[in-house]
Formats: sequence, C-alpha cells, structure tokens
Amino acid sequence: MEENNGLKFRHEYKYVISDIDLALLKSRIKNIMQLDEHATEQGYSIRSLYFDDYYNRCFLENENGTDPREKFRIRIYNHSTDNIKLECKRKEKGKTYKTSCPLTIEQVKTLMSGRPLSEVANQHPVLQKLTKEMLLRHMRPIIIVEYDRVPYVYQQGNVRVTFDTNISSSTEIKSFLDENIKKRPIMGAGQKLLEVKYDEFLPDHIKQSLQLQNLQYTAFSKYYNCRKYKF
Repeated sequence: MEENNGLKFRHEYKYVISDIDLALLKSRIKNIMQLDEHATEQGYSIRSLYFDDYYNRCFLENENGTDPREKFRIRIYNHSTDNIKLECKRKEKGKTYKTSCPLTIEQVKTLMSGRPLSEVANQHPVLQKLTKEMLLRHMRPIIIVEYDRVPYVYQQGNVRVTFDTNISSSTEIKSFLDENIKKRPIMGAGQKLLEVKYDEFLPDHIKQSLQLQNLQYTAFSKYYNCRKYKF
C-alpha cells in the first residue's frame, strides 16, 4: 500500500456496468470472494450526507480533477442510527485514503443544521478538521447520496469488490435520519456501478474474473453526479 506523508492510500477503480454485466460478474466473484460480514445476499443500503463550502469548492475540485482533494460526509447504513460515522475521504494521485470517527445522534442533528460542534478539542481529528472547515470556510451539508451495495472481500491484498445500484440524490437535508426521503435516480435505466478497491495488489484470479470486453474505467463520482442531478 502506498504511503504519502504517513498516510496509507488504496487503489480504487470504478466501472459503469449493465444489469447483465452485474449478474455475470457477481456469479463469478461470489465463488472466489466472501460476502462482507455485515451484508446479506441483498447487501445493505448506504446513505451519506456530504458537505461543501459557500463557493462549492468540493464540487468544483471534483469537476476540475484537483489533486489532492477531500470530501466530508456523514454516513448511516440501512436507515439506522445505530452506527453513524463522520468520514473524510482524500484522493491523491489516483488513490484514496479515508479517516472516520463515530458520531452521536445529537452531534449529527447539530451538523445537519449547518452549525459546527462546540468543545471538540478532545474529539477525533477528523471531527476537529470538519469543525475548522465549518468555521473558516462556511462548510455546510449540501446533498444526500443514497444507494444499495453488495460487497465482497478478499483478505490477500485487502480487496473489496462492490456492486452499487439504485444510486439516488436528495436535497432533503432535514430528513437525513428519516427512514424514507424524497430522492432522484442519477443513473440511466439499467446502469449500475462496479467498484474495485485494494492495497498493494489485485490477485490475478480476481482480476481475470472481472474481465469483460466492454468494461471501461470511469472517474464516476456519486457525490459529483448527485450534485449535478439533484432532487
């Protein structure tokens, strides 16, 4: 795994695939990789609340391919508040690095309102960093990204292959913690997203299983596309 200033970065590749591609690839992958321990055969849902500043810096950096760049998000799973995380995802030289910390419901509600938390001096560095961005750059919650994911893992190389469907956006920030929210699909009919992530290397047998004639790498960003095609 490449290190940069003490940080460990992962390779991350994305591909837009069809329903037929998804079914074919999943039938191959499930025989050589294990389903993530937190998922069922149907996977789980992910909902993220992303932040941006007054000048839409995160959106524009994504559009312009700025390197390096960072995004902050609050994430929940299966519409549950049992496990809430604040994450900062950094992209640099084509690789990614993610730091995270847990949040309480009270903290989330404060951040959802656009207000920075007080007394964070003893909190996790990623929370301190977001607070600083909110105070200095007027960073605020801006878009909700939601999708369903079926994840497979492989220990050697720390490989993670995920199939994402029903990717949708919503500007109903106040409803982030609600079970159901108004949202808008942001991909064409029949389009899904394949993501492949790993540390130092991708084992040959997994690489071969992911081969398709029409499989092409894309710089697809859920955040960026949800901002473009917001509800």
